[in-house]
Amino acid sequence: METATRPYAFSRKVFCEGMRDGVPIALGYFAVSFSLGIAARKAGLTPVQGFFASLLNNASAGEYAAFALIASGATYLEVAIITLIANARYLLMSCALAQRFAPGTPFFHRLIIGYDVTDELFGITIARPGWLNPFYTYGAIALAAPAWAAGTACGIIAGNLLPLRAVSALSVALYGMFLAIIIPPARKSKVVAALVAISFALSFVCTYLPGISALSDGTRTILLTVAISCAAAILFPVKQEEGNQ
Repeated sequence: METATRPYAFSRKVFCEGMRDGVPIALGYFAVSFSLGIAARKAGLTPVQGFFASLLNNASAGEYAAFALIASGATYLEVAIITLIANARYLLMSCALAQRFAPGTPFFHRLIIGYDVTDELFGITIARPGWLNPFYTYGAIALAAPAWAAGTACGIIAGNLLPLRAVSALSVALYGMFLAIIIPPARKSKVVAALVAISFALSFVCTYLPGISALSDGTRTILLTVAISCAAAILFPVKQEEGNQ
């Protein structure tokens, strides 16, 4: 009976909620990774290799960069460094999620969730109230990770049978999913709404600013995330009233 009260205890209801929220993510991932599979095929990967590459590295920017380097004959070290840089923003997301675990949560839960911290999975997880129940994220990962890997494999198999524009158009579902993540909290808080608008505006401006525009998308995302979040934390601190709901 005592384990049932622990925030990190298994809950079938919470796991199913994660699977439910993971359905649109899985659909969007399959569409995006399909086009990623075409890039993987150009790099010489087989469907099996592409499947496991995506299963072990669920990150579009990092994988695109890795496949491009593989196609150009880069060394393993170069591929590892570029992938680390392209995926560096997930370190920030992991730090934020780490603060949401209840005291006493076994360390292996952090490791498993850290395996698949993506923009979308982070968004739906961090929006949950109270302490983080890892089984919610597990439910979403159970659909999202296989869909991402399967999409890559199918893209390699299909090759160039479909026009690239047609495949890229399928990724529009992800933008709709992002809106579904940010609109509810933005409607509840004017501060969040303003920060979302500011982040959009600064992201657009930084793509044209001299110097900053030369940075990679991942690096610009990291810099903007740190700057905006620090400014928001200083100007609009959140009251400590969450507790362990």
